[in-house]
Amino acid sequence: MAGVGASTMMLSQSDPVQCAKSPAYGTVDVIIGAQWGDEGKGKLVDILSFDYKLCARVAGGSNAGHTIVVGGKKYKFHLVPSGILNEDARCVVGNGVVVHLRGLIKELADLKAAGVEYDGRLLLSDRAHIVFDFHQTVDGLNEARLAGNKLGTTKKGIGPAYGSKVMRNGLRIGDLKDFDDFEVRFRRLCTYFETSYADMGLKIDVEKELSYYRSIRETVMGMTTDSITFANDALTSGENILVEGANATMIDLDFGTYPYVTSSNPTIGAVCTGLGVSPHKIGEVIGIVKAYCTRVGEGPFPSEQLNATGHDLQMKGFEFGTTTGRERRCGWIDIPQLKYANLINGFTSLNLTKVDVLDTFKEIKIGKNYISNGKVLNGMPASLSTYSQVEMEWETMPGWQQDISKMKTFDELPANCKKYILRVEELLGVPIRWIGVGAGREDMIDRGTSFTNRKK
Repeated sequence: MAGVGASTMMLSQSDPVQCAKSPAYGTVDVIIGAQWGDEGKGKLVDILSFDYKLCARVAGGSNAGHTIVVGGKKYKFHLVPSGILNEDARCVVGNGVVVHLRGLIKELADLKAAGVEYDGRLLLSDRAHIVFDFHQTVDGLNEARLAGNKLGTTKKGIGPAYGSKVMRNGLRIGDLKDFDDFEVRFRRLCTYFETSYADMGLKIDVEKELSYYRSIRETVMGMTTDSITFANDALTSGENILVEGANATMIDLDFGTYPYVTSSNPTIGAVCTGLGVSPHKIGEVIGIVKAYCTRVGEGPFPSEQLNATGHDLQMKGFEFGTTTGRERRCGWIDIPQLKYANLINGFTSLNLTKVDVLDTFKEIKIGKNYISNGKVLNGMPASLSTYSQVEMEWETMPGWQQDISKMKTFDELPANCKKYILRVEELLGVPIRWIGVGAGREDMIDRGTSFTNRKK
C-alpha cells in the first residue's frame, strides 16, 4: 500500500442503490505545520515522497522556506515542493499558491546546479496567481506605512499578490498564454499600483518587466497545466498525492493570531480550495510539531522564553529563517495552542521534530494550560489583547541530558525522553508516529503505521 494513507473506496454489496463495484481511488495525504511555522515540514515530505508519485503545494508562496539535509548536503526550497528530490515524483504547484516567477526560475537554476533534475516533473497550475516584483516593493512600503505597528512580513509580496487576487485585478500563470491580453492587463495593474502608492514614489519600469515576462513565457508555459484536471485524474487512476503544507496553523489568515498572520490558509481547508479536490479524498492529516515552539515576526507568544533558555533553544536549534535569515523567537511547547490546531485540522498523527535540541536541558517545561483571570481558558481567544495577557500553567519534566542523534528506534531513547514524548502525546490525544532526532533525512524514528487515529 503506497504512502501513509492509501485506501479503497467501496460501497457495501448489500446497499440497495449499489449497482456495481466502485473503482479504487487514490487519497490526498496532507502535512501541516501545527504551530507558527518552521516546524520542519520539508524533512518528512522528503522522506514520505518516496511513497508517492505526486507531491503538491496548495497555499502560500516564496515566503515559505524548507531546508532538507541529505548526505550532509543542504537543499533549500521556497516554491518548489520538497518532493522534487524523489526522482520518480512529479510536483505540482497548485492554484492556491502565488508564484514569484523570477524567484522560481532562480530556485530551479540552483537545484539544477545542485544536481537535481526537475525537467518534466514540476508542474504549475494555470490558475495560480503571479507575484510581480512591484508586489514585493509594495510589501515593504506597506510595512513602512505601519511604522511602529509592523506585521513582520517577509516582504516577498505575498500579501499584495493575494490582494490583487481578491481585488480581481491580478494575473494568473495561464494568462501568459495570450501575451497580448497579458500585456494590456499588466499595464492596467501597474497603473493601479503606481496611482495607489504615488505618495511613496512607486515607479514601475513597465517595458522592462514586459520584456522579462516575454522572455520566460515559453519556459513557464512548458511547465503549466490544468492542475485541477491533472490532480483529479491522478486520484481516479489510483495515485496518491502528498500535500506539502507551507507556513502553519497559527499564521492562517482566518484562524491565526490576526493580524500577525500570512495572507492565505495554510490549514486543512486549503487542500480543497488550493488543489481543487473533494474533501472526501483526504486521507491522513499529519501535524508537524516542533518539540519546543518558535515564531517569526510580531504577535503574542505565550510560551516564549525571553531569557537564557530561549537563547539556548535558538542557538542549539539553529533557529534562523530559511527564506529571510531572521531570528526565530523561542519558547517551550504550547499544548493549548496545539489542541487548537488539532481542532481545526483533525490530525491523524504527529511528527515531533527536533527532539535532539532538548538533549542538554536539565529540565524541560510543557505549557499545559492558559490561565486568564485565574481560570483555565477553554479554546483560543480571538482577541489579541486577551491572548497577549494569558498566563501559562507549566508542567516540568526532567531532561535526559544525553545525545539521541544516533538512535534509530523509540525503545533506544532515554527513559526521560520517552516520558516527555508520551506525555505530549497524552495531552494532545494524537499519536506521535515520527520523532526527529537530527538534521539528516535518516535522523527520523518511525514508530509504525499503527500510530494513527485515521479510521480505515
